[in-house]
Amino acid sequence: MIKLYGAERCHKTQYYKTFLETRNLDYAFLDVEQNEDFAEELRNLYENRKLNFPTITINQKKLRNPSDKELQKWIDKLL
Repeated sequence: MIKLYGAERCHKTQYYKTFLETRNLDYAFLDVEQNEDFAEELRNLYENRKLNFPTITINQKKLRNPSDKELQKWIDKLL
């Protein structure tokens, strides 16, 4: 399961949405500015409880602004 925590207005979030969509991957986009539950979920991933977005989770792995190469590596492990 891939989750993308981000915001519509964030260009990095848009970049990752495109990255995932061009690979035809199923993922959940969780807009942390539109939904307080998603924001809380994201805060719970970090000890400092900051809204560090974009963050991508792949199963239990948390990726904060990953490079294409790192993101692809974790996607490959998922498939």
